[in-house]
Amino acid sequence: MVLKDSLMKLLGEKPITAITVKELCKLADINRSTFYTHYSDQFDLLEQIEDELIEDMNTYLSTYNFEQTEEALQMTEKLIEYFASKQTECRTLLNKNGDSSFQKKVTVVAQRFIMEKWMKVSNLEKEISEYLSTFIVNGSIQVMKMWLYNGMDKSPKEMAELINNFINKGLLGMK
Repeated sequence: MVLKDSLMKLLGEKPITAITVKELCKLADINRSTFYTHYSDQFDLLEQIEDELIEDMNTYLSTYNFEQTEEALQMTEKLIEYFASKQTECRTLLNKNGDSSFQKKVTVVAQRFIMEKWMKVSNLEKEISEYLSTFIVNGSIQVMKMWLYNGMDKSPKEMAELINNFINKGLLGMK
């Protein structure tokens, strides 16, 4: 845990490519042999942190159903609550110093759920569905990043309603 916290602190200051195992171990106050017992390098540690967060997100998304608007709103709210509960990690991993692989992993997970569940009930062609899910997921991630960087200035419920309104009503439905 101390290694993960140390890496997150360093990622808040600089990109993963500029972080060394020596620097990480010094900040964590452990020796390098202890580090190498668990991880092959700083990239391996980062990947494990990302994978833990992605696994948590998968668990959250698995418990909700996209097929009904009400449940989609609840799922979005729960996912935003998850981001809020892991705000330091998410803000760090989604910032300019974070490895872009985390955002890609979040995108893949969210798109998979949209394609498997929400798109099943629509009559859109598969190709159009893929474009639409890419648009929705990436836009939603950018909105959540902005929310994290703005100090979570709205409640998870308000953000879920905002994102769902963008998705369901578009710009014309926003007044």
